[in-house]
Amino acid sequence: MALIQVNFTSYTLLRTVPLNVILPVDKFDWGKTRPERSYPTLYLLHGIFGNYEDWVTRTRVIRWAQERDLAVVMPSGDNRFYVDQPNTFDYYGKFIGEELVEITRRMFPLSRKREDTFIGGLSMGGYGALRNGMKYHDTFGRIVALSTANVTAMLDTYQDNADNIMQSKAYMEGLFGPLDKVPGSDKDLYALADGLAGKTQDQPKVYMACGTDDGLLPLNRSLAQRLKKDGFDLTYREAPGAHEWDFWDSQIKQVMDWLPLDAANDGVNSGNVGI
Repeated sequence: MALIQVNFTSYTLLRTVPLNVILPVDKFDWGKTRPERSYPTLYLLHGIFGNYEDWVTRTRVIRWAQERDLAVVMPSGDNRFYVDQPNTFDYYGKFIGEELVEITRRMFPLSRKREDTFIGGLSMGGYGALRNGMKYHDTFGRIVALSTANVTAMLDTYQDNADNIMQSKAYMEGLFGPLDKVPGSDKDLYALADGLAGKTQDQPKVYMACGTDDGLLPLNRSLAQRLKKDGFDLTYREAPGAHEWDFWDSQIKQVMDWLPLDAANDGVNSGNVGI
């Protein structure tokens, strides 16, 4: 499994940005290399306070991706919830939904088919995956949302002088703009889901999961109910766990089984001699 760190200049963010890419191009069978192919791809987003290294350092995603011949692209979201903030020219939504897909397809042998292109994430990244997966539904065929921090569903709870960033009205307004303008916008997950209601061909398939000890469980249950109401093909799971990496590590293996990937195969690669 090739693990590649990339730095490139982004036209949507106006700066050099990093990402990690897992690419299974170096697997081989005894005595011969494998034929060239285009790989199904998961664009995998981290949570708040994290960065592009979180998934590879805190989970076994490399192992699972290697087994299933899946490419995984992991960018940084910089606590910005993967939405566009025009006032500071931080177009994180356009970066995730358009530029990142375009440039990685030019850099690497990634499939250009919608049915092979997936987006996922945890917490803040779960929100980002759902927001951009539904907004850019022509690009993404499946969405993975773990422990989703659906912060736009609790707009009336934010406070003017909160010390906690996740309770701060000023912080949320910095992300989403005037909060009274969020409902019904493309930052409102309920509105995005309703906009795709009944449109089976446009709706990405969705996998959601949340720990039974996670404080975000009620928000995840409500969101799952809305997706079901709107006719999405939804797989929703709850399992023991809180808002922590043990839960997300266990879930990413189940995600690999849910994605339409090849069966696990041996081949020869670091740590796997294929005997």
